[in-house]
Amino acid sequence: MVVKGGSKARKEDVVTREYTVNLHKRLHGCTFKKKAPKAIKEIRKFAQKAMGTTDVRVDVKLNKQIWSRGIRSVPRRIRVRIARKRNDDEDAKEELYSLVTVAEIPDGGLKGLGTQVIDDEV
Repeated sequence: MVVKGGSKARKEDVVTREYTVNLHKRLHGCTFKKKAPKAIKEIRKFAQKAMGTTDVRVDVKLNKQIWSRGIRSVPRRIRVRIARKRNDDEDAKEELYSLVTVAEIPDGGLKGLGTQVIDDEV
């Protein structure tokens, strides 16, 4: 398979997407008392892979959502909005970072929702 130079330019764009992360399969076999911390690490890893940035920042509301039912009873699936943004700090190692926030769940539930690109309001 031949990869063209266009894939590098795509990783440089500032973009926002919504994903459904299946935490159930990512936490299968995990010790009860480590489930919520592991869920945060898995969301971080998912965002790293999806956006191609090593600097991933998790929103406080997302953290509260994961921990809302305690350390053991993590939600099976969660809808997240991942935004790749420019780093304003001059001292930063990378020019882009990813911000992961919780997205609102529609009335129909999470079934059938795919990845959606969100147009920025700015």
